Amino acid sequence: MAHPLSDAAAACAAPVRPTRSAIQGVAVTDVQLDADGFWGRRQAINSAATLEHCLQWMERLGWLENFDRVARGEAAPSRPGWQFSDSEVYKLLEAMAWDLARTPDAGLEATFDALVDRIGAAQDDDGYLNTAFGHPGRPPRWSDLAMGHELYNAGHLIQAGVARFRTGHDDRLVEIARRAADQICEEFGEGGLDAVCGHPEIEVALVESGRALGERRYLEQARLFIDRRGRGTLPVRPLLSAEYFQDDVPVREAAVLRGHAVRALYLTAGALDVAVETDDDELFDAVTRQWEHTVARRTYLTGGMGSRHQDEGFGDDWELPADRAYCETCAGVGSIMLAWRLYLATGEVRYADLIERTLFNVVATSPSADGTTFFYANPLQQREPGAPAGDGVNRRAEGGIRAPWFDVSCCPTNVARTLASLGSYVASVDTEGLALLQYAAGEVRAGGFVLRIDTAYPAEGIVRVHVVEAPDGVRRLRLRIPSWAPDASLRVGDGDPMPVEPGWADVTRRFAAGDRVVLELPTSPRFTWPDPRIDGVRDTVAVERGPLVLCLESTDLPDGISLDDVRAVTSSAPVAHGDGARLTATVDARETVDGAFPYGSRRPSATRTAPLDLALVPYHRWAERGPATMRVFLPVGE
Repeated sequence: MAHPLSDAAAACAAPVRPTRSAIQGVAVTDVQLDADGFWGRRQAINSAATLEHCLQWMERLGWLENFDRVARGEAAPSRPGWQFSDSEVYKLLEAMAWDLARTPDAGLEATFDALVDRIGAAQDDDGYLNTAFGHPGRPPRWSDLAMGHELYNAGHLIQAGVARFRTGHDDRLVEIARRAADQICEEFGEGGLDAVCGHPEIEVALVESGRALGERRYLEQARLFIDRRGRGTLPVRPLLSAEYFQDDVPVREAAVLRGHAVRALYLTAGALDVAVETDDDELFDAVTRQWEHTVARRTYLTGGMGSRHQDEGFGDDWELPADRAYCETCAGVGSIMLAWRLYLATGEVRYADLIERTLFNVVATSPSADGTTFFYANPLQQREPGAPAGDGVNRRAEGGIRAPWFDVSCCPTNVARTLASLGSYVASVDTEGLALLQYAAGEVRAGGFVLRIDTAYPAEGIVRVHVVEAPDGVRRLRLRIPSWAPDASLRVGDGDPMPVEPGWADVTRRFAAGDRVVLELPTSPRFTWPDPRIDGVRDTVAVERGPLVLCLESTDLPDGISLDDVRAVTSSAPVAHGDGARLTATVDARETVDGAFPYGSRRPSATRTAPLDLALVPYHRWAERGPATMRVFLPVGE
């Protein structure tokens, strides 16, 4: 039975709630997105289709039955799913918790409760909960900390409990999560196992649970895990170095994010949480330094992170090949988690800018329009059309086509929980007023304001803010001017438009119902040039439009023309076309001869066609029309 909490507790319905920050994200219940808007449509599809889709796949593959088997005490020498499959169930529960807070639904509530009951029945008396270890026919507890994911799984369970607690309930899931956290503190606290998990996640979960439940020891345990990492205690596996696990260098000494991208981002998000809650300036500065270096030299135009397939990890500085970009969807989620915490701690606009880039070009790219197929990896060039995914489990993370499920299916549930809690990232409040961070059609109720936002963003750059209710006294309404918008303008009421520079545009006054603020952002398509130190895309150019990265698909090429031969003509600016752009290009019809060796002493001559007018589409929509080749960065012609 759920026990509703006070209104004050329900007002904390957000994934991240620092106790020592003057800035707070709004609650998921404070934002109502229009169902026909860019993000409102995706949130509605997530609620209507994606949650049930994930649940059905977990049932179909036996991942839920794993809990039932443990509850019955049955031996399980063979168990369906990877050792981290439990975490997908927990991420789904988190998504359901946020969704139920936004749009209460009796059917979803009953599904949620039934799922919690199945999970709770598998919990041991001391609070330990895992279906892959510690039971008849399974390896002992904590016997494979490098790859077993026991603490990682528990972290996602605890985060689901936090979501449930913060959305107004102190019920069975909260108790299950609390008992799991208590058991971990007993096992790994001072004087206990001096160890860390091969996949960070428990650190973020413990801090947020400590914040929500007022348990200081959870924070202390997270600090212990952070300080223990980087000592080389995890056993190295073939092809997996200590760097892969972020166990090569202490967090405080690292200069850049490295190794497995999702692991690195989850770890630094947890480290930032610890730094904020303990006033640890050294740790805070270390995380900031790593973020700055990573964004400047190891991040894709889309905001994607991770350039290596072998270890799903970061490459070296400037190692950002378009066709071999991994850019795991979960790494995009992890990047948002880290940038959001940095924003709450500092109020700096650059963090909200990266969140926007990553939301539109990674998170929005993964799910299909119907919310039932997904990209795991997000390359910026596809050389061969992907094969149809079919209805089975996709055994490969890459492939050029969205798939309904994966052998390692972490991304669908990560997208689900992110979309379900998206409202919290739209705005923030502080002692001076309210800041609008991400532009989406809908209503925001926070900081004493009730604001109606009318916009077709990102297809159009006009954002109309209508004040429906206003707080007493002089307050500040802050609007983010993206770094890509140097020619933006702001109009307050019936006044004239005023130019505003990238950064923050502040309107400070006594607001009243009926006041209007109109922001106009330039969304004309623009060329974007890569740093010449990125070898993989030297002498190429990309096209962006507002926050959207655009791409050229073979679907939009005339018959007989290969994507490899298209050259962008940069003497003519791209022009708007639908929600994408049209670009002038030429085609090099090069003579090619297959031989024994792909190199020669003579450069093949080329016959250049007359200029063509080609359509580019938003990257987030690529492959929606079927298998295709695709490029974001186009070679430059004359």
